[in-house]
Amino acid sequence: MKKDIAFEPVEGVSIAIALEQNEFGQDIWNVYLINNNSFFLDNVLVASKGYGTHEGEEIKTSVLRHMFEQVEPKSFVKVEPIDPAIFHINNEFWVSYYVGKKIFDKKFIFVPDSIVENNLIDISILEKRGVLHN
Repeated sequence: MKKDIAFEPVEGVSIAIALEQNEFGQDIWNVYLINNNSFFLDNVLVASKGYGTHEGEEIKTSVLRHMFEQVEPKSFVKVEPIDPAIFHINNEFWVSYYVGKKIFDKKFIFVPDSIVENNLIDISILEKRGVLHN
């Protein structure tokens, strides 16, 4: 049971939503998992979903799950593309992974309208601009 598992605090792992351009010069957004640690992350699971209300109507997206066997130290992996049409609701990324035999677990929630031009920063490891959640 989850209550019987001793979860360690997550440090050095981030989720970024970065602005890029596709081969046609159009703006696209992608979600990245960043490992800033000096060790590997094993059996990484990222579950993503969107939820909230808009104009009084409840909105829920499908839950998407992504598995990465290993994420190298000081590196990143692209998780999924994300549609700007859902930036006005909560976008949640629940990340679980192992380091050795210890399990780590954290929810990263981008609140409504936090993914906007004013919040973009340079994310050096990605060499892109985006919104970073630690």
